Amino acid sequence: MSSNGSDDDRERGSVSRRRFVSAAGASGVAAGLAGCAEFIGGGGDGGDGGNGGDGGQNGTTTGDAGGGETTTVRWGIGPTAVETAGEEMKTALHEAGGLSDDIEIEWVPSAQDTGEVRTNYNRILDSGQAEPDILQMDNGWVNVFIQRGLIQNLSETLSDDTLSTIDEEYFTGFTDTARDPESGDLYGVPLFPDFPTMQYRKDLVEEAGYDPEGENWATEPMTWEEWSHIAADVYDNADVDYGFTTQWDIYEGTACCTFNEVLSSWGGAYFGGRENLFGPIGERPITVDEPEVVSSLNMMRKFVHDEDFGGEFENYAGGFTPTDVLGWIEETSRSPFAQGNAVFHRNWPYSLALTGRNPEETEDPALGEDLGAMPIPYAVPESEAAQPGTGGTTSALGGWHLTFNPNSNKLDVIEQVVQAVMSPDFALELFRLQGWLPPRPELFNSDEAQSVEPVGRYLETLQVAGENVMARPVTPVWSQESQAIAQQANRAVGQEVSSEQAMSALASDLENIEQG
Repeated sequence: MSSNGSDDDRERGSVSRRRFVSAAGASGVAAGLAGCAEFIGGGGDGGDGGNGGDGGQNGTTTGDAGGGETTTVRWGIGPTAVETAGEEMKTALHEAGGLSDDIEIEWVPSAQDTGEVRTNYNRILDSGQAEPDILQMDNGWVNVFIQRGLIQNLSETLSDDTLSTIDEEYFTGFTDTARDPESGDLYGVPLFPDFPTMQYRKDLVEEAGYDPEGENWATEPMTWEEWSHIAADVYDNADVDYGFTTQWDIYEGTACCTFNEVLSSWGGAYFGGRENLFGPIGERPITVDEPEVVSSLNMMRKFVHDEDFGGEFENYAGGFTPTDVLGWIEETSRSPFAQGNAVFHRNWPYSLALTGRNPEETEDPALGEDLGAMPIPYAVPESEAAQPGTGGTTSALGGWHLTFNPNSNKLDVIEQVVQAVMSPDFALELFRLQGWLPPRPELFNSDEAQSVEPVGRYLETLQVAGENVMARPVTPVWSQESQAIAQQANRAVGQEVSSEQAMSALASDLENIEQG
């Protein structure tokens, strides 16, 4: 695909996969790749798949040195997390979380790809296997297991105090993805969330005369209109090829995340607002062909092609985003930004962790403290949004929950394990060891979290993102719907058809899937 940027001889090779995983592990964020299901977001983790999380029927209660009994709880988890700091995490559960010494954790490494993890867990639970006892699940598909009745109802298992703490002190939008959409019962304990931000070259915007700190860019979202002029201005006056790099390929990440964010920030929705995210299938309204969704796509066309729509876009700047975004996913879009060849970049916290490293201390491209972050811009405030629960700055939602196998023989120790996992000290240890964001907003303000480099520098922005998340509308038919969504969104921004035509076709596709 062609690019709107100039062609020069600058190196643009992406970080090799092996070097990326190695670098991420060294910086404590090996498993923090992305919140969308295309990657093993944070806790599903990389690796070679190991035993696929099958979990054999090994002995689970053993005698300790003093003749007492030790209960071994088998925990399905991504292999990279185990390789990076598996033993340290076990120690932290006891020392920071207060887990009793007579409960022992044994890791059961899962597959690398989140889809494969889902398939393995589905087979394990469908066949009634008792292990693993704990299943670490992607927030993007845990709802399918809830609706199929395959995992333990924690509202019937955990104490009222524990449930109240989760209800009152955790990120609401993240916790909601672990609830039954009809009863509101809780089926997962939030382990760590993942939120994207708008990242930028702080040095370039300051050279152009802007004052990110004085104007509170880190915590006060700006409109897309204002942002577009800043992006175009800095791009025009800087020696870079791209004003903005993001992800818009035909893949899960566009449907769940980048398009979801853009249309939500315009007050649009796939299915009539936040209340219909998780169904009921076939009964919820389909609203992708509404004017606000069409406008969100026209905005992206403006950014890429500087297309003249007039009207509401008369005061927008455009032409600073390459057509390459139509084939870019997370790493391909991050590479030029990390090399210093773009002004703005939308991505997950893993990008902050890698790109924010001191360039003198890594072989891979990095920006160090020249990396800035801000909440994703918005088009209309919540008060003017057409669809309920939308509008304002919006971040897609990634992250992982702990769920429990209802066939386990160790359900009597669930409360003790959950209490250890929920300990603030343990959450901060996970952030230090793995780069996993704490699931409680209050922990973002702690000195301990803010001292973790480099992600600690951006916690204020990540907290704003976490308080304004939009989950993907996951139901058993989402995999079909997400493919159709990504394809039509890509066609629209690629100018293959008008945005109206693309969304009309998508509305028909979604109707057929919902009724099928």
